[in-house]
Amino acid sequence: MAQTRSVSELVDRGRAAAGRGAWREAYDLLADVAPADLSPADLELIGEASSWSGPTERCLEVWERAYGAYLADEDRRSAARMALWLLYAHSVARARSVAAGWYQRAERLLADEPECREHGYLARAQGLAADARGDTESATQLLRRALELAKRFADPDLEALVLHAEGFMLVRDGEVDKGWALIDEAAAAAATGALQPTATGTVYCGTIRACRDVLEVRRAGEWTARFEQWCTRTSLPGGWRGDCRVHRAEVLRLRGRWAEAEREAASACEDFLAYNMTCEAGQAYCELGEVRLRRGDLSGADAAFRRVLEVGGEPQPGLGLLRLAQGSPRAGVAELTRALADHPEDRVERARLLPAFVELASAAGQLEAAQEATDELAALATLFGSDALAATACWASGLVLRATGDPGAAVSPLREAVRRWYELDAPYEAARARTLLAEVYQSIADDDAAALELEAALSTFERLGAAAAARHATELLRGHADTTTATFLFTDVCGSTSLIEAIGNVAWLDLIEWHDRTLRSLFEEHRGEEIDHAGDGFFVAFREPAAALACSVAIQRELARHRREHGFGPPVRIGVHTADAIPAGRGYRGKGVHAAARIAAVAEANEIVASRATADAAGARFTNPRVVNLKGLSQPVEIVSVDWT
Repeated sequence: MAQTRSVSELVDRGRAAAGRGAWREAYDLLADVAPADLSPADLELIGEASSWSGPTERCLEVWERAYGAYLADEDRRSAARMALWLLYAHSVARARSVAAGWYQRAERLLADEPECREHGYLARAQGLAADARGDTESATQLLRRALELAKRFADPDLEALVLHAEGFMLVRDGEVDKGWALIDEAAAAAATGALQPTATGTVYCGTIRACRDVLEVRRAGEWTARFEQWCTRTSLPGGWRGDCRVHRAEVLRLRGRWAEAEREAASACEDFLAYNMTCEAGQAYCELGEVRLRRGDLSGADAAFRRVLEVGGEPQPGLGLLRLAQGSPRAGVAELTRALADHPEDRVERARLLPAFVELASAAGQLEAAQEATDELAALATLFGSDALAATACWASGLVLRATGDPGAAVSPLREAVRRWYELDAPYEAARARTLLAEVYQSIADDDAAALELEAALSTFERLGAAAAARHATELLRGHADTTTATFLFTDVCGSTSLIEAIGNVAWLDLIEWHDRTLRSLFEEHRGEEIDHAGDGFFVAFREPAAALACSVAIQRELARHRREHGFGPPVRIGVHTADAIPAGRGYRGKGVHAAARIAAVAEANEIVASRATADAAGARFTNPRVVNLKGLSQPVEIVSVDWT
């Protein structure tokens, strides 16, 4: 009896967990209960929970058990519902014969049943099949019948699934506003937790796929954030799998979260290959290649795109862009030309391929073809109303104008591309557009504007770890200005706000005046060149590391002396770093300047922190050597604390 009560309590707790949306907890509670102790509805519930929380094979096994249990209870409607979910699962796995078998089973079970919600699920399946055959009219009629049944029988899962399916068709066929309205409505229902996990996952993946198809970057990012919240609420933070992983990886890549994107894409490859879903694995390998290509890992990208070919997938446009990075733009043009020829009427697929074709054709000197592709891309951007497609069209226009010898005209579309990409929080694309804009500025002899764009782009590339793009931006910076090696010193008064509150405004002004006068005299004594003075900090350049560190030590000693003799002195932190930089007016630009500022930010009050190489070059005494990751820099830096006592 105790054993029976224990099982009963376990089942009750599992049902309650599912009822409040805690699907992982529900799965953990019910998964080990013997099937004989579970009702058909409990088995269906485990199937739902395991659709995101457990192994995929477990989900299929449990749904099959639920189907059999419903059939044994002569509940033909519920058995048909399980058959239709098994149809969907096997269709996704490309097991077409198995899926067809479950479809026939569902249709037979419902043939003599009074009209019910399961007829709506059957109509949805029939509508999707009609759309796959190209029969859009029949598909629309069947989906609308499914929607009517969903509303009549108050089934929110079915309603959201049907709204999404019809919205996807409308967007694809050019009725963009109507289509997105339906897709957004379905996604909103899913993100609130009103749907079961299988329906939620289906709607999310379909929404992000639609966004991907027409470069709806903002919408993709917004819905991904909402579904991440849903995963957290339902204790499914690691619940993404399969298609969902691929689509989420695409969003993460655009957001510049490349490490996460690569992990998601690699996990998706494992998911798909585990179930022999080779076509879907090709999509995941494509995404893996795209991330590696942006990192500048050409061998890794090549390996990923080759895997796409091995599983029978289409590696474009990534493979074409890899050819460009390898110095073979004509080969890439030929490959993209074939890919575009395979889709003469598919506007969604052409929108995905055309940007790469424009870049390759321009690099290969095929400017007429590049212009035609740019015109088509602009028309598609207008048709789909996508901000990212519009940004891409602006970038393509600037690229072609520059290539055709009209760089002045390229400035405006490229500036617009930069603006749009930043608004969409797509940092790599924005930085690429900035780099091209800088090249245009250089060609019209506006070196100052070029340097500003290149510095901003270089900072982004370094933060993202885009090695090849960073090297290119650095070469462009060096190409239009002579670099010099200098040692940069940054100072900052620590806790100035608290100091002002403690001593009052008048005393603070007297103190900071003494601070500025004292530090400037020491800069002059050690032949430092004051570059900037912002607030209570200084930026100073020295010709030699020894002079910069000697000045730093003198500053800290003078401040310490003042504290001993007058009872108080402002706590100052100092950072020192030697690097190449580009002189610009009275200042310097480049990565080295940013590194020096970041090193100063690591220092504590009354401390001098320097890069290890700078301290070694100056022969300085130091302690606490450590390696740190500095904000905005892709590579770690070894730093030390300089002994000034």
